[in-house]
Amino acid sequence: MKVLMFGWEFPPFNSGGLGTACYGITKALSEKGVEVNFVLPKSTKVSEDFVNIISANLPQTKITLVDSLLTSYMTNETYWSVFRSTKSRGFYSSNLVGEVERYAAIAQDIAAEVDHDIIHCHDWMTLAAGEEARKISGKPLVSHIHSTESDRSGGQGMNQVISKIEREGIRSADRVIAVSKFTKNKIVSSYDIEKEKIDVVYNGINKSDFENNLDATNPFGKKIVLFLGRLTLHKGADYFLRSAKKVLEKNKDVVFIVSGGGDMERKVIELSCQLGIGDKVLFTGFLRDQQLQKIYKMADLYVMPSVSEPFGITPLEALASGTPVMISKQSGVSEVLHHCLKVDFWNTDEMANQILAVLENQELEDCLMQNGNREIDGLNWGRAADKILGIYKSLVPAGT
Repeated sequence: MKVLMFGWEFPPFNSGGLGTACYGITKALSEKGVEVNFVLPKSTKVSEDFVNIISANLPQTKITLVDSLLTSYMTNETYWSVFRSTKSRGFYSSNLVGEVERYAAIAQDIAAEVDHDIIHCHDWMTLAAGEEARKISGKPLVSHIHSTESDRSGGQGMNQVISKIEREGIRSADRVIAVSKFTKNKIVSSYDIEKEKIDVVYNGINKSDFENNLDATNPFGKKIVLFLGRLTLHKGADYFLRSAKKVLEKNKDVVFIVSGGGDMERKVIELSCQLGIGDKVLFTGFLRDQQLQKIYKMADLYVMPSVSEPFGITPLEALASGTPVMISKQSGVSEVLHHCLKVDFWNTDEMANQILAVLENQELEDCLMQNGNREIDGLNWGRAADKILGIYKSLVPAGT
């Protein structure tokens, strides 16, 4: 089976969980005999033998692909900033939605050139591309939703144009994949989509990627509590800091690490100062590869306090690294992860109490770590790929 897949980030050029998911899915599908042609909206140096990367500014045989300014997790504001900095402004659309439409136009040429049996697109930036590709080839379209505009905005100030693109793309798809029941319910309620059209396929992890002998010596001589994720509204870093203040009022021998970048980075740093805990919080910026693995191993507890999290791969990475986790009840991963602590994101008192319980009780920390680490053995990309392949086969005639 041949799949034409549209996305907008792929490791090592990724800044969030979507790129990680695309990597895991394509690799697992390839191991099951599926040929994947993955389309990106910009030039990268990605080179993996399990997926063919078609980059949107490299000329392909019989196709002239158009360069694009699209990058992961863009907003209208960040797109405008990038647009203003380029020397060829007239070549690109002057706004984010216009550039998404240009990407969709490219998709028609690619669909005409690349042999495929099914089209698979990831999240709102690529939904229109999937629709345009289907107009050319007539092949079935699968829309894979990793987050909704409601999630990305934290439920506040949703972009209605993006919501419309998202709604139309989901409605037009032959099948929809949601990364959790939490996300499926949002799609049904927000966009009035029949639930029978939506399949839930949970994300996974390649556990072996985090099982190594990296030196992760704690340089502080104190307990470490870790937040790792994009510093945006829906990730809840502000709640993490507010709970940190309450922990430090009772136990000063704790270091809180905030790892990641995003549009709230400055506000979050300022908040740590306003709370009077700036000297107890270390901001690392965005980490990847061995730095990422070391910070997971170094921590005594990983906290994901998301306001709205469609799934949440980072708790799986922490557990694979041997670190216990606390997760928001408002997350998709809470549906499949049970050997962990769970809190409402807004309940910073309870969050602080549970953090203190783990830091002051080694038996509890060890129990959460050991049982959680075993639990993720069943949460792998191979299982996710099996479900996705089953969806493909339900849409593609037998013998293809």
